This record gives sequence, structure tokens and C-alpha cells, in this order.
Amino acid sequence: METQRKSSVDDGGGERGLLHTWRGYSYSITPDRLLLPRPVLQVALGTRHGVLLVEGGQVYSFGELPWKQSQVPEVAKPTLESALSGQRVVAVAAGSFHNGAITEDGGVHMWGDNGAGQCGLSGLTSVPNPTPVALLDSDSSPPQTVPVLELACGEQHTLALSVQRDVWAWGSGCQLGLNVSVFPVWKPQKVEHLAGRYVLQVACGASHSLALVRCLGPLDVHRPPVDKCGQCNQLLYTMTDKEDHVIISDSHYCPLGMELTEDESRLEAPTQTQGLKTSPSEPVLPSYTSTSGPANNSDASHTQDSEKGQSSLTNGVPPGSDSDPSAQPTEGSGGAVAGVKNSPYPDEQAVKEYLRKLSDTSQAEHMAKAGGLHSLLPSTGRETGSALNNLVASCASAVGERVASTYEALSLKKMMNFYLPSGASRSGGPAGITGAGVGDNTTERVRQEDSVQAKKSSSTGDIREEEAEGLRRRLSLPGLLSQVSPRLLRKAGRPKMRAVALTPLGGAVPEAQEVLPTLQTEVWSWGHGEHGQLGHGDNLDRLQPLCIKSLNNKEVVRVAAGAHHSLALTAQSQVFSWGSNSSGQLGHMESPSTVPRLAKLSEGIRVWDISAGERHTLLLADGDCIQPIIYYSGQQVKEGAEENNAKETAQREEEEEGEERAGGYTQQPVLLPFCMNLGYVSSVYAGGRRCVALSDRNVMGFIASLHELGSAERKFYCKLCNIKTQIVRPLLELESLSSVLGPVLLGLLQTLAGRFSLLCHLTGQHAASLTSNLRRGRDVKSLLILDHADIFLDSYNEYCIILGNFQVMGGFQVLTKPSLDFFGKSPELLQRLAECSEENPSMADLLVALFSLPMRHLHEYGRLLLKLGTCFEVCSEDYQRLQDNCSKFESLVLQLKRKRKEAEYTFHFWKSFPGKMTDSLRKPHRRLICESSNKALTLQNAGRFSVNWFILFNDALVHAQFSTHHVFPLATLWVEPIPEENTGIYGLKVITPEETFTLLACSQMEKAKWLRSINQAVDQALNGAGQDTASISSGSSQKLEPPISRTASYTFYKDGRLKEAIYDGRWLAGKPNGRGVLKWPDGRIYTGTFKNGLEDGFGEFVAPNKTLNKNDQYQGHWKDGKMHGLGTYRYASGEVYDGSFQDGMRHGHGMLRSGKLNSSSPSVFIGQWIHDKKTGYGVFDDITKGEKYMGMWQDHLRQGTGVVVTQFGLYYEGVFKDNKMMGTGILLSEDDTTYEGEFSDDWTLSGKGVLTMANGDYLEGSFSGEWGSGLKVAGSYFKPHLFDTDKEKTRSVKLGRLCVCAEEKWHAVFEECWSQLGCEASGQGDTLKAWENIAVALTTSRRHIELSPEMLSRSHCKTLESLEVIPQHVGPINMERYNTIRLYLIKACDTPLHPLGRLVETLVAVYRMTYVGVGANRRLLPQAVNEIKSYLFRIFQIVRFLFPDLPEEGGVIPEPTTNVQDKTEPGSSEAPLDSPKPSRVASSSALLLPVLLPRLYPPLFTLYALDKEKEDDVYWECVLRLNKQPDMALLAFLGVQQKFWPVSFSVSLSVLGEKQQVLSSTKDACFATAVETLQQISTTFTPSDKLQVIKITFEEITQEVQSLLKQDFLWSMDDLFPVFLYVVLRARIRNLGSEVSLIEDLMDPCVQHGEHGIMFTTLKACYYQIQHEKVH
Repeated sequence: METQRKSSVDDGGGERGLLHTWRGYSYSITPDRLLLPRPVLQVALGTRHGVLLVEGGQVYSFGELPWKQSQVPEVAKPTLESALSGQRVVAVAAGSFHNGAITEDGGVHMWGDNGAGQCGLSGLTSVPNPTPVALLDSDSSPPQTVPVLELACGEQHTLALSVQRDVWAWGSGCQLGLNVSVFPVWKPQKVEHLAGRYVLQVACGASHSLALVRCLGPLDVHRPPVDKCGQCNQLLYTMTDKEDHVIISDSHYCPLGMELTEDESRLEAPTQTQGLKTSPSEPVLPSYTSTSGPANNSDASHTQDSEKGQSSLTNGVPPGSDSDPSAQPTEGSGGAVAGVKNSPYPDEQAVKEYLRKLSDTSQAEHMAKAGGLHSLLPSTGRETGSALNNLVASCASAVGERVASTYEALSLKKMMNFYLPSGASRSGGPAGITGAGVGDNTTERVRQEDSVQAKKSSSTGDIREEEAEGLRRRLSLPGLLSQVSPRLLRKAGRPKMRAVALTPLGGAVPEAQEVLPTLQTEVWSWGHGEHGQLGHGDNLDRLQPLCIKSLNNKEVVRVAAGAHHSLALTAQSQVFSWGSNSSGQLGHMESPSTVPRLAKLSEGIRVWDISAGERHTLLLADGDCIQPIIYYSGQQVKEGAEENNAKETAQREEEEEGEERAGGYTQQPVLLPFCMNLGYVSSVYAGGRRCVALSDRNVMGFIASLHELGSAERKFYCKLCNIKTQIVRPLLELESLSSVLGPVLLGLLQTLAGRFSLLCHLTGQHAASLTSNLRRGRDVKSLLILDHADIFLDSYNEYCIILGNFQVMGGFQVLTKPSLDFFGKSPELLQRLAECSEENPSMADLLVALFSLPMRHLHEYGRLLLKLGTCFEVCSEDYQRLQDNCSKFESLVLQLKRKRKEAEYTFHFWKSFPGKMTDSLRKPHRRLICESSNKALTLQNAGRFSVNWFILFNDALVHAQFSTHHVFPLATLWVEPIPEENTGIYGLKVITPEETFTLLACSQMEKAKWLRSINQAVDQALNGAGQDTASISSGSSQKLEPPISRTASYTFYKDGRLKEAIYDGRWLAGKPNGRGVLKWPDGRIYTGTFKNGLEDGFGEFVAPNKTLNKNDQYQGHWKDGKMHGLGTYRYASGEVYDGSFQDGMRHGHGMLRSGKLNSSSPSVFIGQWIHDKKTGYGVFDDITKGEKYMGMWQDHLRQGTGVVVTQFGLYYEGVFKDNKMMGTGILLSEDDTTYEGEFSDDWTLSGKGVLTMANGDYLEGSFSGEWGSGLKVAGSYFKPHLFDTDKEKTRSVKLGRLCVCAEEKWHAVFEECWSQLGCEASGQGDTLKAWENIAVALTTSRRHIELSPEMLSRSHCKTLESLEVIPQHVGPINMERYNTIRLYLIKACDTPLHPLGRLVETLVAVYRMTYVGVGANRRLLPQAVNEIKSYLFRIFQIVRFLFPDLPEEGGVIPEPTTNVQDKTEPGSSEAPLDSPKPSRVASSSALLLPVLLPRLYPPLFTLYALDKEKEDDVYWECVLRLNKQPDMALLAFLGVQQKFWPVSFSVSLSVLGEKQQVLSSTKDACFATAVETLQQISTTFTPSDKLQVIKITFEEITQEVQSLLKQDFLWSMDDLFPVFLYVVLRARIRNLGSEVSLIEDLMDPCVQHGEHGIMFTTLKACYYQIQHEKVH
């Protein structure tokens, strides 16, 4: 609750919150002024006392206060409630004889009479001073105190509204709404029946309670509908399926009557006294006027009244025959039979039969979705249709198809779920409508349904006329369900549903839902109902809260309760009243009312505050002037009556009745004449017999301006609602509408109506917010229009755009005829609503004026904000805010005026435009800017008789000729002036994606005009129409030309590659340039970068393969519209090509994978491609056959020399022709059987050859046949070693002659690297250019990575950063520079984004591809080793190109003066070994092997292991055997001199330095460190690292021997060899032979003769020694 604004506008203290009090009404009465030290914020009145809350949070009491001990009969002067001092009170409440106050922390204090527990304090009959009362939420543990927002007090009960929006109650009586049977209830309890609902306000009468509840939102409506009575378990609805109709009855009555929970309250019997009819039956319908109704309906007792004795329409029994004496004849005779129109209310019972079910909670929630909770009686009869709809909806599931079809016809529920009025989701209401004119959402929905059933009645006139109309319609409506076949309904329903399909308006004003007050509300009532004060159409009491259906969709914003009557105030400033009318307090008629009815007020009186006393009602309203006026209805006070007040005792009741009999009360609300003297009244309060008004003085015009703003908004809202209900809705209901308007205009009209409705709703919400601000704060800070101006601006802007669209399409002209038919030839109603002053305006003009009304109101906002602003100092913040918002509204007014002019201009243009083209060119959003009908613009080089007409719209330039026209969208249109250069031609060059033409203007001025207009139009088209540029008239002040580079979408139309393709992306001067997406109609899509109109750069391409019904996909680089560079192509067939492209073809190095491993023909090819074909060197792995081919190709065929290995160990090398082994070749099988000779087909021998057996025997001659399946031989057999035992096998076949030599392999890979460096061939190019290319490659790659950071690890990113520093690459090379180069190469080869790194990565891939799997054949070892050497040589060439001063292989590097770090880092981090120092010699192996070999090591070492398998097996057997010996025995066996035998060795576990004796049994203890070091040879990769290990092993041995001999010592080979042999044996290196061979093959040549070379020779000798060692 807001406290009042501090006196900031020079209030002078006594200008705010002035309190005036009076009693009753007579002409001579004048209010008293109660003087208080501070402004009064709130007043609460009891029967004979009052409580006041003043600024600062203090509370005063006045009147009779019997609970105070020292009570004088009446305290006239207000006294301070000192018990509350120190607390800041924010709200007060008063019951008949008790009071409550809420402090700012939400705490409750109660005092006064507590006889019925109404103060919530047990054990006290009265509470003299304010005492805290806690609301404890027992659901939480530990129980929490619930803070409270609002209190309401009755005679014997109190209600509290918590911050969580729950209602709590205490005291006595059924008005508590609690499930208890024992009273009083001392402890506050939650009203469970309202739990889960959002309660906005509570009010208490003497013995009844009211709650204003926000409707449930769409999220709350999913509970299933209840179909059985919770008390007696009978079905609530019954259905009887007749031949052509269905009877649905909900007349179930639960015998538990008064004790119903609200769930069952839909079943309540209207009275308890009459006979109950529990059998399922069809309800009596008011339309049955004859006695021959359906048989099961003849039971007259079924038609009990909903009020005590309402007109009972039994079948044919005339009204009034009911025996209930209290029947009100005036109201009761309004039945259908009599047809008397005394009251606008029909027989409530009849409709109630249909609607009663709606009062249950879950059903109500279910219905909130279908259409909100529908109102019962008073409003328009349309609700009935809606209720019918809901009834059908709830029954549909049970009845089967026929009712389902009825439901389909009637329910627009599904459709409606799309339509959100701005507050719907928050306010909960029906998910509802923004469509054709919603105010009360459901009425909207109902309107549509009605139009199906109710033969469209016109709903003109005010609400009372509508009710009358409703009466007539209602009489015929309910019968529909039982008399019309659902099929007919379906037929009737369909076209209408189409006609009124409302436009879904997505997020209309999303913010509005949260910040503006809700209008979707329900009123719930409970407690005593003997006077009808509950509003349910009867006089029953209700123990549980029950929704007053008839107030649904009435937009109630406030409720008030008198002693025995209730009031509801709507957003449309109308007051509904019901209950006791003993003193005329209802303000509408003499009789009491059990249902809400409108209070009678003159036209144009808009009520905005209400209050109810014991027997009177006070209304605060807007009159003709800004100052509010007060209406009173109820008891007139006779002169002198006030003096009697003090003497009134228990006979008061009788006296009052006497007074009433004297006739002293108002027939309808009367204006209090003195109200104009009170100043600006902000709120009124009534209680007991008293009336109070709080007013402010108008200081500096501030208060008046606030009141004017509120009043204007309320007036505008009522106006919009009138237009909506009287014009928009009837128009949309016209059956002829869809045929007259056609689909486009109808859609536009519905959208327009929807937007109008939204605007209307927003205005209503804003009016409610302004009203509450006036009632409470009167503060400029809380004005929503300042904080959320955008909601208003956007809503008006969108409305104006749609209005313009409708106008442009000539909608108002087309609407003229249906409007004339409907509103008649004399459109006074239209004229009055449109505020049109013209004489005899045309219907179209009237409609335009009507729909343009909201625009006028915008200006009003600006004016009123400015007026408010003038009340503040110019330098104040408030002034600034008001000023800013005022200018926002004013500028929108100007902008919308311009838009309207554009729309009118366009509309008139279409009227004069030749007809044929209009249809295709006329679009709702399209506006005319200028056109060249005055020949101001012509086409250059046009034919003499051609007509060229140029029309510039806001979205396109149209070139119209005789019968054709062409549309150029502005987003892809570029215009530039052609320099005149004294030619006298004023030309404009227009560029579009597919055409470029020149326009000639007739003068310099025209040229400038068109240039500016086109440029501005293009700019606006690019910025989106919403962001209007300043204004077209401002001309040169705007930037002259739109950007040459822009984002736009375009569809190509000319024949060619792009025909009908759609491009969406960046453009530059008429061509796609930058990122974009290109889609062809056949499904091809390119996404990526463009350059000069063609695909260029990185892009993805998808092309559907019709035959396989899958897509081909390419991802990679493009150039000039073709695939060019690296990419991956995934074919629909499952093949994947990964490699280089050129001109759209596979060209260069690439890998093609066919099939998956489990598919029919999986295979992989990696190698060179030329013009889309395998040509050059390549490796083909045929996984199905288990064969691998490594050799030359031509046009997809194996052609030239090559090698084939199979999984069965066969090895072939030789010549291939036409994909077959054809020509000379060598074939070896696993067991070394060899054939050397001619072949004619795969594995087929044909011609001369030699076949050598594994044992050396050979056959020489002619062979034919397939290998392995019986060879035919004609030749000689030789067994060479039969006698000649000395000669070893003389015929050993030399392999490697017929295979591709290493230098010829992988040309394409190296070429790619060279071309990346910018060289045409190896070594031909500019070093500087190469370094530039490297830098470019790295930066573009980094940009790629920034877009998708997951591609590279962090270490890679760091490597990239360090690589961007280019090392000095020219100048003399010394060791330091050599070292820098080495480190740079290590980094470069570590990232695939560097050309060298990519090269290494590709080489590793091809190497593994060649020598893994089937390729792991021992005969391939020499080729594998040569391939690595070739790599080293060729990479070294590239390195020398990049660092030209690097000496060639074996060249000397000058020694530096200082001691430089070692040249090569160890290959593995686990072995922190010093690098060897073949320093001062540049070698490829030293520089590059550490980078390359670790990656190639696994396949290479596998080949060595296979090759040395036999030797290694012999060696290993020997190692295992010898290692069984203890140390001493082994040393002795190996012949190690005894002086080298260690006598003791260190024990790692013992105390440091302690030695342990070597015993004869000790094993693995001698030379242990040397053994451990040597074992590391298996963990290193490069030969240099392996040699380093050997060297350290020698050093370890030497160290140990020296410690034994205690002196320096020089080895001789004889001494050293046995010791080293011991260490080698003990090291147990499994594949020592392979290690030795690898070192030997790849050792740096410059090392062979040095120290390392000798040590290596020693190791090698040990290996051979062990193989031939014999154990004695």
C-alpha cells in the first residue's frame, strides 16, 4: 500500500488528505471537516465509530468506542491509538464494532469487540487497545508468520489478504468460508477454498464476505472436470440420445443442500422447501411455452426459483402462481410467457439450469480456457450461448460423436487459445481473445458462438438494451440443444468460424501482462444470503466461497460490502449492486436483488470509487468537469435525526423501519450538491450511517492534472468499449462479411479488430491503474505511462500500421455496403461515436474516423503529461521524465500522421491505377513514395513507342510497361548518380542482382528528388519499417545513401545457374558478398561465404540425391563458385572424400572411403587425384579382399609399378596394366616361396619365370595358372645345394626394384604444401611471400577457431599464438639461430593450421594408411625406411627454402663463442637425457626426426619386429635362459674379470649408504643402475635418443667400476665387452634386434664414426653374441 506522496508540490501541509464527514442526504446538509495534524490517508467506518490512518503511519479513532475503559458516550474528537506508536501502520479496517490495522512489515493488530472472536484473541470479550494477532502458516515447518496486505472486518468476522494472495479468516459465522462447525474461530485460518487463486481484494458485509479474484491463467486450467457429485456420488450430467438430438441435463440436486462445498455448489437447490427432484431429467427451458413439454419434465416442483419466489416457469403455469409470499411481483412477472418487459432479467432458473455446473472450481478452471467463467444472468444474452458451449464441451467426452460434433460447432476454444489480450496470461482470464473487439473476453468468444446459434441480433444501445435483447435471445437459445440436430449445428458453425477466425497476435504487449492491473476478474461471495447479498440468484447461505457467474467478464476492479448489500465497480466505470434494497441503497429499483444489476446513473457518469454503509451507498464519479462528483443512494436523513443518534438503543431497528416507512430514501443515486465545495475528492468511505470523503486542494494544478489524466483515460476506455460492442462486433458478426470482403480484407479487418481490442484492453488496464493511483498515492512517480511508455507507443504504432494496411487495400470502401445495410441510411450512432461534425459524411469516412479515434487520444496523452510537467520545477527529475515522455508521444503523433497521409496517398493512387496490375501489386504493407506518371523519369535507350512508368514503393521499385511490370525489391537495389559532365543527361544508374539499367530524369531537380527518395526508401527498407527515419520531408538532413554492403534476401528469376534460387545474406553492390545462404528449388543449399556473386571461401553445400533419397554433402573451401582447396565430400552412397579440390573436381591429394566396415564393399583409397580421377601414386586398401595396393594409378585404374600385400602374407611387386597384374613381377608367399616372372592377371602366372622354394630349390620355365590353385609348369628343376654345401643360397631375390621409389611417392602432398607457401613448384618462389602466406593461414585459422572454439585445445591455441611471431629467417646461421629454428619447427609441426604442420599430419596419415593392417608385412620394411628418409629429405628442402641460410645436409654450422645449449631435445619427456652433440653439422635427421619419428614409430617398429622375428626369438630364448643364473654365476660365465665384480650393492630400503654383501645367490643386483638405464632404450623414439641411452649406460658402468677400483680407469674392449654383455642380458630388452636395426637404418650419418658409433657397434656385437651364446 503506497503511503501518500510527501508534500512536494508546496502542499503547505493542509492541502492533502482533508477529511469531510456527513450523514445521509438532504438538500440542506453540509459536511463537517475533521481537523487532524497530518493528511489522512485512509478511513474505515464501523456502525458508530471510525478509524483514521494519517501520513506517518499513526492511527486515530473517533465515535463511540465502548471497548475503551474510560469511555464518554461519544468522542467527537479523534484520539490517537497510542498502543500503535512506534509502528508504521499502512492500512486500517473497521467492522461494526471492532478494528484492525496492518503495519508495514505485514503484521496485524486488532482491537474492539471480541465477543464472536472477531479480533482473533481467545478469552477476551473485548480488546481495548490494538493487540498483535499472528497468522501462522501450519503447512510450513516450523510454522511461519504470514505477512498481510489488506484487512476487512464485518460484524462478527475478519478477513485478511496475505502477501501470497491467500484469504485468512477468523470470528464466527458461515461468512468465514472455513470448513469448521464450531464457532468462534479464535485463531486465523486459511480459506482453503480460495487457495491457489490470486485474490486481489476482500470486503466484509455484516454477515457476508466478498473476494475479488484474478481469473485463472491458461496454466491453471488443466485440472479434469468433475463429473460426479462429491457428496452423494451421483452423476452431475445425464444425457439422452434421441433420434435427431441429444438431451443434456445437469439438474442433479444434492440432498446435502446447505453443507455443500463449492465444488458441488453448482447443484444447489434454489430453495430448501420445495420437493427435490433427484432423477436425471431435462431441465425446464423457458422457451417451452406449452404444457406439452417432454414427459419427464412435467414435474412442476423442479422449477423452484432462484430468488425466493422468482417467476416460476413451470410448463404452462403462469408466473405469479408460486405460493411463496415474498415473491417480488415487479420482478417476478418478467417471465417469457407473460412477455412483460418490466425488468431486463428473464427467468433466472432456466438459464441457471444450464450454467449451474460452472460454479465448481475445477470446472470453472477448465472453462477458463474454453472461454472464461461465463456470466449468468444480467449481461448480454450472449453468455448463454457460451454457457451452452461449455456445457457441450464438458459432456462431449461422454456422449460420443454427435455431441462431439455439436461441441465442434460451438466451441471456438482451440482457436481462442491463440488470442492473448495483453493482460491475459497474468490476469489469468480466458486465454483470450484479442480478436475482433474483446472487452470482456468471453463475451467475445460467445459473440462468435452466438452468431452460429442466435440468428445474429444487433447489439446496439447501452447495456440495458443489450440485456433486453439477451432476454429475447435467451428464450430461444437453450432449446437449441434439444431441438437442433448437431449435424445442422455443425453446418451452421463452420462457415461462421472461418469468417471470424481471429488473427493470433503473438506477443502483443508482453510486458503489459506483468506491470498493468488485471481486468480479467471474478467476484466470489459467501456467508449469509437472506437478503440476496451473495448475488447467486437465491437467498441461500453459502459456507464456501462461490463465484458469482454473472460478474465474470464484467472486468470488476473493486468490490464493496454494506451491511446487507454488495457493490462491484467495473473498469468501464459501471456499478453493479445486489442484496437488500430496504433504503434504496442498490440505486436501481425498489425491490431487493439476488443477482448483480447495474445501478441507474445518467449517461456519461463514470464511477471510479465505491463504498457501502449500513443502508447506503456512496459513489465517486467523473462528471462533466474534471472535479470528481459524489452520488449517494440510500436513507435520507431528516433534520434533527443526527441528535437522536446518541439516544438510539435496542429499539433502533424498529425506528429505522419507521423511518423507512416515512419514505425517506432515494429511488436512484442522487448527486450531492455540496461535493463541488470539497475540492478534489480522492476517495469516499461509508459505514454505519456515516459518509466520509477525502479530498485534496489543487495546489499548482498538480492534483487537477492527475484527476484530468485519470478522467480522460476512463472516458476514452468507455468510448472504445462502446465502439467495440456497438460497431466492431456487429460488423464482424455479419454473415455476408466474408463474401463481401474476400479473404485478404477479412483477415486484415480481423487483425484490425484484434489490435483495436488490444488497445481497448490496454486503455482499460491503464485507467484502472490511474484510478488506484488517485485513490491511494496521487504521485507522479507511480504513473505507469512514464515507466512503461513503450507498451503504449508500440501498441498505438502497430494499430496505426494495421489501420493503414486496411485503408490502403480499400477496406473501408468495401465495408460501406455491409455497414449501410446494418446501420441503416441514417448512421447517427456512427456519427455520435466517431465525434464527426461534418454534414452528411460518407459511410467510409465515418468508419475511417471511428477507427482513427485512438490516434487522437495519443495527442491527449502528450498534452496531459505536459500539463503535469508544468506543476514541477524545470530542473526537477519529475519534470524531466514528464517532458521526455510527452515528447515521445508527440513525436509518435507526428509519425502516425505521416503514416496516415502515406496510406491515404497510396489508397488514392490505387484508385487511379490501371486495374490489372493493381491486384498483383497492391499489398497491405506497401506504401507509395513517388511515381513517374508525369514522364519525369524514363528508361535510357527505350524504344520510341514504349511506355515506361516507374513507381517507387516503400519496399520495391516497379517498372511498369504496357501490359507487364517488373518489381525490384528495394533491399537489393543500389542507385548511383551518373556524373553529368556537360552531357545534359540527368542519369541514375540502378543496379539490381540481375539487371542494371539507367534512368533518365527530365531535370536536375527531378534527378535529385528521385535519388533522395530511392535512397531513403532503400534505407528504411533495410532498417525495417518499424524504425522510421526522422521524416521524409527532412530531406538533406538525413544521410544521403544507404550502405553499399547490406544483408538482404532475394529470389533470382532469370535463366541460368541461379534460376529460382533464394539467396539470404550479405550483398555488395548488387552481388552476394560475405556470408550467406543460397537455396535452389531442387533442394540444393550452399551456406558459407561469397565473393563477387560466387561461392568463395569456406562453405557447406548440400545436394539431394533423388535416386538414393539422401543428400550429398560438401564442407570445405570454394573459389569462383566451385569447390577449390581442402574439403570433405560425403556422397549419398556413403562414400566420403576428404582432400583437395580444384574447379569443382577432386584434384590433388585426397582420401576416399567407401562403405562402412560392415557394408558390402568397404575400401579406402588415399593418394593423388587429377581431374576427378585417381592418377599418380596411391594406396588402396580393399578391406573385403584383405588386399592393399601401393603403386601408380591412371584414370581410376592401377597402371604402372606397384606392390600388393594380402592378409595371408602374399607379397607382389611388379607391373600393372588396366588394373591387373600384367607384365614382369615378383611374388613371395609367407614361407619365402618366390616366383619371379611374367603375369597376365591378378595372381595369375603366364609366361617365363623362376619359382624358388623356401629351401633354395628352384624351377625355371613357363608357368600358367592362378597362384595357390595348381600351376602348370613346363621347365627345369634345380637343387643347387645338393653337392655344393659351401655356397649359401645363391638365388636370393632382390626386392624393391619393381615398386615405386620413395621419392615418387606422395608428390601431391608436398605440392600442396609448396602451393600453400605460394610456390608453383618445389623451391620456386619468394621466401618473403611464403612467410606472408604462413601468417595469413594462421590468422584465418585462428578466426575460424574463435567462431568454434571447441576445435582446438588450449595448448594448441597457445602454440598458435607463439607461431605468429615469425623467426628471423635471413642472415648467418650460428648455433643459437639453429636452435631457434629447431624449436620453431617443433611448434610448427605440432599444429595442423601451419602449412608444415598440415604436411606432417598428412604424411603421418598416409604412412599409417600404408603400413598398418594388411600393410604390416615384413617385406615392406625397406620401403618404409626409405619413405621416412625421403620425407626427411623433402621436408628439409622446404625448411631450407624458408630459412635460405641454413647449410645443406651435412653442412657445417660455425661454433659460437659461448657455450650453447645442446642441439636436439630428447624425443620423450620421460627420459630427461642430454642430447648428443653432433653439433656444427646441419642434418635433416637431427632437425626433423624428433618431430616426425614419434608419430610414425608404431607402424615402423611393428615392421622391424616382424622382420627380425626369427633372430629376436633366438635371442630372447637365450636371454631367458641366461637370466636364470644368479649374478656371480653369470659374471663368471661371461668371463668378466673378477676385479670388476661388485662386492656389495646399495639397498634402496635400508639406511642411506648402507651396503649389502653380494652373495652367490644374489640376482639382479649388480650394475642395477646401468641395467635400468639401458631398459629406457624402448621408451625413446629417435636413433639419437637411443644412442644417448647407450652412452649413459656406458657411463653408469664406468662409474660403478671406478667406485670399485677407487681409481680412474680406461677400458679396453676386452674388459668392457663382457661387462656390457651382462648389462644387456639383465636389461631383458624384448625386441633388441629391431632396436638395433632401427638405429642402424636411421642413424645420422655424421654420428657413425664417433663415440656414439663405437658404443652402438658394441651393442650390436652383444646382440649377435647372445644369439650364438652356448651355455656350458
